[in-house]
Amino acid sequence: MSRFMDVHHGMKDITAEQLKQAHQADLAIEKEEGVHFEKAWADPQSGTVYCLSEAPSAEAVQRIHERAGHPADEVHPVPLAV
Repeated sequence: MSRFMDVHHGMKDITAEQLKQAHQADLAIEKEEGVHFEKAWADPQSGTVYCLSEAPSAEAVQRIHERAGHPADEVHPVPLAV
């Protein structure tokens, strides 16, 4: 499986509870696409949210986010990590 970092814009003033709820919505259905969301981060001031996942494809990541109600604006492969 590959790793992906996806980015959501327009989530200004997101709270920790809202981020947790969005992440839980992804986790509830992630297995249906063979995805595993590892972690999510947010910058409430800019409205940017980042999610790190392992998945078979960027499309699978996007399908889960769409079904959970918060499609990603960008999905980037992360082929190298240290």
